[in-house]
Amino acid sequence: MVTEELERLEGHAVSVIRDAYRLFAPCCVLWSMGKDSTALLWLIRKAFLGTVPMPVVQLDTGMELPEVYDFRDRIADEWKLDLRVEPCPPEDACDPTLPPQARAAARKTEGLRTLLLRDGYRAVLVGIRRDEQATRAKERLVSPRGLDGTWNVREQPPEFWDYTLSEIPHGGHVRVHPLLQWTELDVWRYTRAEAIPIVPLYLARDGMRYRSLGEMNITVPVRSDAATIDDVIAELATTDEAERAGRTMDHESEASFERLRTGGYL
Repeated sequence: MVTEELERLEGHAVSVIRDAYRLFAPCCVLWSMGKDSTALLWLIRKAFLGTVPMPVVQLDTGMELPEVYDFRDRIADEWKLDLRVEPCPPEDACDPTLPPQARAAARKTEGLRTLLLRDGYRAVLVGIRRDEQATRAKERLVSPRGLDGTWNVREQPPEFWDYTLSEIPHGGHVRVHPLLQWTELDVWRYTRAEAIPIVPLYLARDGMRYRSLGEMNITVPVRSDAATIDDVIAELATTDEAERAGRTMDHESEASFERLRTGGYL
């Protein structure tokens, strides 16, 4: 059942999506096949009568888990998505001063930069949330990016009444974050209420599950007995473990993730 709070979050997200599509076209939406970006696709389908009227881009490092690729292909077919798979460059094309795990993650930054320069999208819809990580907590619903995709944290537009529309920088683009105000629990409760499909790796097998899905070379499962979505919701109500505990790059240093984000990472 969709609660009053979930209805409020859904309505706000749908408004942001529709406004972004109307004002900033051409747009695309990034899809990692994780719970958040899949919920975002579900909301876009709600906003546009069951369709996703923009390209759906996967930034592909070739390092996703097999179950993730299987999920991608199945959902892209069932939802009739205009799926664009953007190959990411190798690690040696990324900033060599980054720590090893962050450098592996930066491949997606370079893949996105190539996509934007080639295809000229003026807006990119992304399923990030403020409660995920400290640097993402500084984001705006509509966030301008420079020509090279960089993010100036100190020169973001003001956000009045929880909403703002920003001018697009010359030669740049905006990132649009319809789920920014949601929490991890909100996403799981909405996923349960709407019966949104998920990658099975989110559910425990043999006492382990993925709390946050990333590439196999920089993500590990965490201990858990949550074998159903109801179990996941119950677990999250009591745990004090960080959502990204299984993301190995987050343990290198807080500074490395902030460098990734200001440089154009998701």
